Amino acid sequence: MLRVRDATSADAEEAGRVVLEAYRSLPGYEPEPDYEVKLTDVAARLPPAAEVLVADLDGLVVGCVTYVPGPESPLAESYAPGEAGIRMLGVVAEARGRGVGRLLVEACIERARRHGRQAVFLHSTPSMHGAHRMYGRLGFQRTPERDWYPFPGLHLLAFRLPLDQERSADTA
Repeated sequence: MLRVRDATSADAEEAGRVVLEAYRSLPGYEPEPDYEVKLTDVAARLPPAAEVLVADLDGLVVGCVTYVPGPESPLAESYAPGEAGIRMLGVVAEARGRGVGRLLVEACIERARRHGRQAVFLHSTPSMHGAHRMYGRLGFQRTPERDWYPFPGLHLLAFRLPLDQERSADTA
């Protein structure tokens, strides 16, 4: 049975492996050793820094995402006041296409609503086409004026989901 739950310190190593494996499988992935350390260090993203959610399939971690509750978090990437964020989403190859990523993103959106945020913000690499389609179906809008180049050669696309209007994922 697939369920989304808060990650525990016992999940940290496996969840980090899942995220790193997902990123390494991206077309055109260029290893960045410092960033790979951040991807695998799930323990550093557990509360109070942020919140980490895992997709658990019969006791196995098959997906992971970091929910950043607001711009005050040390993991926030240029979030505006009132925005929550999503970072480091990854799903194992064997579970892709089964709605695991969507469940993780929906769980983050629900947390943002509970926290009274006005929007959810994220960056994504240009090669994450499947993720971009999912974000669009969930109502995220491309926000090119907030694209980011953290270092030469890496262009991150910005997406934002306004929460100040009632919106159903089914109507996107």
